Amino acid sequence: MKITGKKIAVKDLDRLIVIGTSAGGLEALKEFVEHLPIDFPAPILVVMHISADATGNILIDTLNTVGKLTCLHATDGMQAKSAHIYFAPPDHHMLIDSSGKLMVTKGAQENRYRPGIDPLFRSAAVAYGNRAIGIVLTGYLDDGTAGLMAIDRCGGICIVQDPSDAEYPDMPNNALGQVRADFKIPISQMGVTLTRILLDKLPKEVKIPKDIVRESEIAERVLSDLPSVNALGDQVPFNCPGCGGVLWQISEGPLLRFRCHTGHSYTAKALISEQTKKIEETMWTALRMFEERRNLLTTFSKSQSGASAKSSMERAEASQVHIDRIRKILKSDNNGKLGNMPD
Repeated sequence: MKITGKKIAVKDLDRLIVIGTSAGGLEALKEFVEHLPIDFPAPILVVMHISADATGNILIDTLNTVGKLTCLHATDGMQAKSAHIYFAPPDHHMLIDSSGKLMVTKGAQENRYRPGIDPLFRSAAVAYGNRAIGIVLTGYLDDGTAGLMAIDRCGGICIVQDPSDAEYPDMPNNALGQVRADFKIPISQMGVTLTRILLDKLPKEVKIPKDIVRESEIAERVLSDLPSVNALGDQVPFNCPGCGGVLWQISEGPLLRFRCHTGHSYTAKALISEQTKKIEETMWTALRMFEERRNLLTTFSKSQSGASAKSSMERAEASQVHIDRIRKILKSDNNGKLGNMPD
């Protein structure tokens, strides 16, 4: 496919496309880049959830092989160019400013991830306003939903992969549940759709809401900012799983979200998921300690006699009761019955 007809001047167009994906993202992105022409007239920024110790080189190499655009990892201060796809490096957030320069930071995790989709989308909404186009693809839970809401509120265009087309439909479904998507389409239609959007007139310009600017600045500055988070909402009696600090409930918008003053951010689903993870870690530690206590008491009882030996064995048996209870809880959790929130 080639862009024909009206010639597009990139400097006049000045549009930006941001994409977020997680589980199933590699295959989705392979199909996505296959449908883009070599002269695609806008930069594309992508956040895909990957582990902190991964290099991401396999993803970059694969997409450079199957697609026509240049794919590369972003570096701090790099200028975004048309016909290029920039990926957030592992364990770093990727943001963008109004001049098109990329920012690569080690800010606090958002929705349990770094790189996070929401920080990228939010920075694009603030920097580009109605010129930003946000796309949510396959993945678990709901990272990207809050960011897509920011793009929508700033006048940009929102595209969501049709959940029936997604390998993991959670992220598309959650986005569609909260955001008025301009397009709900399979990946095979995104190249043509984006080309048509880029040829159309810009949507109506919208004033950037202050709360979105504040959240974008928190991610950009990478520092503790109590006044900013106070302005976003009210403190709630929950602790941040990332740092143990107090959380604030974000007052703007229908999506239930929380922030701490150091920068960690969670949707309700992400917060429950992270709390469940912390609970499981604590339970495994408790199980190990009770098992060690039982074994020590049993060993100790063998070196004793009479009432002392009996007392040690009774305490060992009491530890076994706790062990059985904890194992039952862990087994229930592994079957998805404890602490998990429906999508």
